[in-house]
Amino acid sequence: MEEKKIIPSTESRRDFLKTSSLAATSFFIVPRHVIGKGYIAPSDKLNIAGIGAGGKGKSDLAAFSKSPNVNIVALCDVDDRQAVESRGRFPKATYYKDFREMLSKENKNIDACSISTPDNTHAVATLAAMQLGKHVYTQKPLTHDIYEARILGQAAKKYKVVTQMGNQGGSGNGVRRMKEIYDAGTIGEVHKVLTWTNRPVWPQAVPTDKTFDIPKELDFDLWLGPAKKVPYNEAYLPWNWRGWWPYGTGALGDMACHIMDPVFRILPIDYPTSVECSVAGTWAFTLRPQDDNPDWTPFSSSIHLNYPRKDGKGDIKLSWYDGGILPELPEELLPGESFGNSDGGVLFIGSKGKLMADCYGANPRLLPLKANETLNIPETIARVPNEDHYLQWVDACIAGYGKGVTSSPFEYAAPFAESILIGNLALRSWMLRDNPSAKRSADRYNGRKKLYYDAPNMKITNYDLANQFVKRDYREGWSLTL
Repeated sequence: MEEKKIIPSTESRRDFLKTSSLAATSFFIVPRHVIGKGYIAPSDKLNIAGIGAGGKGKSDLAAFSKSPNVNIVALCDVDDRQAVESRGRFPKATYYKDFREMLSKENKNIDACSISTPDNTHAVATLAAMQLGKHVYTQKPLTHDIYEARILGQAAKKYKVVTQMGNQGGSGNGVRRMKEIYDAGTIGEVHKVLTWTNRPVWPQAVPTDKTFDIPKELDFDLWLGPAKKVPYNEAYLPWNWRGWWPYGTGALGDMACHIMDPVFRILPIDYPTSVECSVAGTWAFTLRPQDDNPDWTPFSSSIHLNYPRKDGKGDIKLSWYDGGILPELPEELLPGESFGNSDGGVLFIGSKGKLMADCYGANPRLLPLKANETLNIPETIARVPNEDHYLQWVDACIAGYGKGVTSSPFEYAAPFAESILIGNLALRSWMLRDNPSAKRSADRYNGRKKLYYDAPNMKITNYDLANQFVKRDYREGWSLTL
């Protein structure tokens, strides 16, 4: 597969699907010690360690274990309560709270790691595993901030292990069919894309003026990871961390890797040159002034990004809507016909027509829907067996770096994640307290700005305060160094 550059380039993503859905099918049976670092003999099983054993980690590990070629040999979770089911499912797996201890003690026993922690610790756990030569499957979004995405993209080149981001739709038939329809010229040149989600579905803006005792099962200091030390608050976990900037990446980080995936796989774009947003129902409009907290992600937002086409044919406008805000219904959609699905969707608007899909790029269809009745476009892109994102990674790990193929390797996933996180620069800039002494909460904040992004240098050029969110400061004891 063609190697993807970490900085903007003239290369296109449009051929990506033609190679990403293929998998290696022939293996030589040789002992593991002969193959060497980063390779697993097919006569052996792939030994996987789970960093994050509850929540999504629980379902990820269960998915990997469906392969007869997998052993779950170690589990790690900072919260014993969340690890109960996985420990019961995999009773032979050694259990740890600190992934650093686990990697040190289990180094010789582990071939690969699944990272399913809050966004806050994705990068540090993933890089630590890669530096030991372990293949990695990391949940979406790949990282918490832009700098981390760049580092993991570079790490993929340096450490030469098999990588996969956990956006399962990347291995789906839908996005491949969508590309076939687009490549056939059915909708012409796309100039605008609309994306939307039903998130957030977690509580937002929970008051923080209470004190709580840390549960005995939880190592809260480890849970915080690189984030600054703060008092424990039960509002943070196990689920609501997505609504807090120090630990999560909001609705955009939660769902854009699923919903925007067809955009980045199909269209000739890399990084946006500008971004702006609007927000509603945020911290600035809470009923109690003491609840005014810039660490909250907004209740609702719309984000608008501008991408120059790599083929020089103008720009593509990409818009995102969440929290109940939705794009205007396309005029071709008849009453009662669904606009995406309950989780969201994507709409390509081209010079000759419109192409829509559900969340995960599923169920692609032309608008008006009657146009699909006479659609006759052959299948030209190979599919991933059973659309299984998990077992595709397992098979690629067994095949060895450079021999197997994954749908969302970090060479693709890191630039994709970075592009998404640029949207959060606009949201977080809105939250900056340019006028903290203002009497009204709503007047304390910076508000709407259009930010211009210099991708090679990872920098907003017209509002320097926004750059503090490109790379966060890690607290003492944590680092991210290649």
